[in-house]
Amino acid sequence: MSVATERVIINGKPEDLPAGLTVAQLLERRGVHTTLVAVEHNGRILPRDEFASATIVAGDKLEIVHFVGGG
Repeated sequence: MSVATERVIINGKPEDLPAGLTVAQLLERRGVHTTLVAVEHNGRILPRDEFASATIVAGDKLEIVHFVGGG
C-alpha cells in the first residue's frame, strides 16, 4: 500500500510530502525548533500560532528561514 504524497516547493526546490502534513509537523520532521524559524506559506508570513493548524497541500510554496545568532 502506498502513502499519498503531495508535491510542494520548499525553499525553491520541489519535494514530495505525506498528504495532510501541517507546517508544525514538517518542521518537527526536519528537527527544526519553531522558535528559531520564520515560515512563508504561499507568500504570507505564517504566525507561529498557526503552524499546527496550517495544512500543506499540493502546489503550496514554502520558504523556511532559520534565525542565526552571532556577534
